[in-house]
Amino acid sequence: MRTPDLQIEYKTPEQLGRMREAGLVLAGVLARLAKAVAPGVSTADLDALAEATIREAGAVPSFKGYHGFPASICSSVNDQIVHAIPSRRQVLRDGDVISIDCGAILDGWHADAAVTVGVGEIEPRVRRMIEVAEDAMWAGIATGARAVRTGQGRLTDISHAVERTIRKAGRYGIVRGYGGHGIGTAMHQDPHVLNYGRPGKGPRLVPGLALAIEPMLTLGSADTAELADGWTVVTRDGSTAVHVEHTVAFFPDGVLVTTAADGGRERLGDLVTSAAGVRSG
Repeated sequence: MRTPDLQIEYKTPEQLGRMREAGLVLAGVLARLAKAVAPGVSTADLDALAEATIREAGAVPSFKGYHGFPASICSSVNDQIVHAIPSRRQVLRDGDVISIDCGAILDGWHADAAVTVGVGEIEPRVRRMIEVAEDAMWAGIATGARAVRTGQGRLTDISHAVERTIRKAGRYGIVRGYGGHGIGTAMHQDPHVLNYGRPGKGPRLVPGLALAIEPMLTLGSADTAELADGWTVVTRDGSTAVHVEHTVAFFPDGVLVTTAADGGRERLGDLVTSAAGVRSG
């Protein structure tokens, strides 16, 4: 049953394959940016590298100009959770942690992903929080992959799997309100994917869906504030935050993580689709 009040864009396998092409571009961009993170590098430097790399691949930055956003990446450092605007004044220092969120459009199809990277030596508890966020993201993706095979799962099964993984790992703040989303011919589409909640609610997880799944954790309170720039979201208590994200395409026999170079094979094994004609990195 499809929820009638949501405008969900269901794709054909061929269209999901085109999303994979965009995802491979973005996977390469984020890998390049992660290697470029170092003390002394500004977030504006990273933004310039991102735009150049996207355009070299024949794609277009999703973020630049989106509702007036001025850059190709969101570069959220330390207590910044999401949507921070790159700046030449924000220079990375040893011990910082940065979330790099980026999107690319190729032939009209979108990819959206984020990584959190430590700058030099970071606190062990922060490194552990990055691992927990990644584990939670992959748990949500795996839950969706199993659900699409059985035809029994619903959207909040993913949300519940993300939350359960985080809660088992320790006492972290799970950011409220912000989360993942549908994606395809637009960057943000229905449905909204929260990182917490009871299972068994929302639209069914069926072939043709494409979702961006993106946990956001803090070392302290989950309370947030938006800065005067109208974009940057920070932790209200100043605690460090992390954010990770992948775009996931749903096929009858599993999923393809379009923004992972290996399609998700290392983390998901045979839960990755065997759909013919969908390229791996």
